[in-house]
Amino acid sequence: MTARGFAAFPKVTRRVPTSWWGKAWVRALEDTALDTSLLRLGRRYAHAGVVGPITVSPGRLHAQVHGDGTVHSTSVEVPLLSEVHWGRFLDRVAERPEHIAALLANDMPRDLADAAEESGVDLLPGVGELEPHCDCDGWELPCRHAAALAFQVGWLLDADPFVLLLLRGQPEQQLLDALTRRVAGPVGTRTPVVVSAETAGQLPPKPAIPTTTPVVLAVEPPPGFSAADLTELMETAAKRARALLRSGTLEG
Repeated sequence: MTARGFAAFPKVTRRVPTSWWGKAWVRALEDTALDTSLLRLGRRYAHAGVVGPITVSPGRLHAQVHGDGTVHSTSVEVPLLSEVHWGRFLDRVAERPEHIAALLANDMPRDLADAAEESGVDLLPGVGELEPHCDCDGWELPCRHAAALAFQVGWLLDADPFVLLLLRGQPEQQLLDALTRRVAGPVGTRTPVVVSAETAGQLPPKPAIPTTTPVVLAVEPPPGFSAADLTELMETAAKRARALLRSGTLEG
């Protein structure tokens, strides 16, 4: 499985997540904690720069955390989403080109997450879904070391929501490839609605089919992607929409 490594954060005076999904991650951590005093200590550890480089892989975070003259092996596990859940999420993304553009720009629209949740897909972990592990002698869940690691992951999420998607089981390129296949998939795969001759005259007129090249909003692509990647996805979606209009197919 694909894993990503992130350099250790330097010592800072104060830092908190600024994105809504980063804040939601911290809330999940706080809801899981049995001892809020350990959370406060973990936050101080995160700010002190004692957490080493972080490795993010499907279902798991890991880092070496320094504390009391000892280096501890610390991890936090997160449940993976099923293939069915990922299919529902990708369907939601593919429905709207602006969602594709947002993901490529390292943004996670709130309405996309809400729509996914309505389909039974919870991208963010719920109460009790963060499972900390550490080789220290602390019995708390989470201990100060695991809490420090989790707090810093909230900072990572601010810069790149694909970190959350990787944690839930989908590496970035694998997710984008699956999304591209959905957008460029065959037209007319759903069962069309049968319209009788009696009701055909009651239907509103077909909308005009655009013949001009669609305008693609300029979006600054993330590192490793070009503007052409975004343009290709959105143009493919527009071509598919025009094909549906020409075929006269009404999808249920």
